[in-house]
Amino acid sequence: MAETSKTTTGVTVRRAAHAARAPRGSGFRVVGAVLVLLMLSSSVPSALYVLYQQKWGLSSGTITVVFALYAVTVLAGLLLFGSLSDTLGRRPVLGGALVLAMVSMALFAGAGGPGLLLAARAVQGLAVGLATGAMGAALLETAPASRPALGAQVNSAGPTVGIGLGGIGAGLLVQFAPAPTALSYLLLIGAFAVTLVGVVRMPESAPGAGGGFRVVPHRIHVPAGARGRFTVLVLTIVAVWSVGGFYLSLGPHLALSLLESTNYLVGGATVALLAGAATAAQLMLGRTEALRTAVLGLCGLLAGLGLVLLALGLGSAAVFLVATAVLGTGWGAAFLGSFRALSTLADPAHRGELTAAVYVFAYLAMSVPAVLAGMLTNIHGLHRTSVGFMAAVAGVCALALLATLRLAARTRAEGSTA
Repeated sequence: MAETSKTTTGVTVRRAAHAARAPRGSGFRVVGAVLVLLMLSSSVPSALYVLYQQKWGLSSGTITVVFALYAVTVLAGLLLFGSLSDTLGRRPVLGGALVLAMVSMALFAGAGGPGLLLAARAVQGLAVGLATGAMGAALLETAPASRPALGAQVNSAGPTVGIGLGGIGAGLLVQFAPAPTALSYLLLIGAFAVTLVGVVRMPESAPGAGGGFRVVPHRIHVPAGARGRFTVLVLTIVAVWSVGGFYLSLGPHLALSLLESTNYLVGGATVALLAGAATAAQLMLGRTEALRTAVLGLCGLLAGLGLVLLALGLGSAAVFLVATAVLGTGWGAAFLGSFRALSTLADPAHRGELTAAVYVFAYLAMSVPAVLAGMLTNIHGLHRTSVGFMAAVAGVCALALLATLRLAARTRAEGSTA
């Protein structure tokens, strides 16, 4: 027993010494690349949904179910395996997620109908859910010592950068390259393989790594004293991800319809425009007070939704593109501000439980309204459904804005800067 203890201690000491000698920057860059690539791969199907519809005769309802399955499996993977990297280690969890991601890309590339498309989306969601907790922690642990805040910034901006690149990249390949439903995924298999090599070679950063495979599902809990503030702030999360879910599932189809275009690059560019504007807003407002950022974001969301409604009323493609940029700015700022404010509602020991609750609302808002919109599109058409959807989300945004303004006033009166 004593010999075993000495061996374990020796391994721990050697691992710590190796981690201390290893350059933090190399691991940070690898994990950042994994984050961007996983998010990039998640938005590639959005640029292809219109093509799938035309090729296989799928309804808008089916497309949104495919999209929603991804959101549900991401949530399942996150809640079941979100803490796994704390005991097993960041490297093996990220490596396993990349292998799953490559399997999903192969399923996408070989899909000949909705069955394999659903399977590919489910495996992809599990890969992203498995990796999310490990990526978030590893970025904080491996951030350059000279720029410790860089980890949080990459955690925040990385997803929107990846979504934007995936939308525009897939759109370009679909429009101008051969094998449009396979090439994007085959290229991603190669990119994931390269990053897998980087993950295998990077130093382990988890303090408790080496504890073995132990699944401890994330507990979902909101502290009793914070439930009022949580309810206010989660309204913004719901509004933000309802918009995101709609644009990532039906947005490209709506853009092609308004532009009266058959150019598939238009659909990918719409997703890229939304995500690019969101990234720019997050970078510009990174040091702004959380609740003020959320208020600015909600104002941007309301302005963007109003412009989308105007574009639909006029049938104007130009107004729609401007609306998408404004909407993306509000989307990025509202999410950044509300998430930062939510993260202060629990002490560090229980922050994971609160974060799990936030993710539940985010992914449900991302999937359920999108599926409902897809089903209504089959009945009322894309134009009328879009008008109703945007109007409903605008109502949620208005309610969230009023509630957040009251919360900000109360917070100032209490002398807090949250």
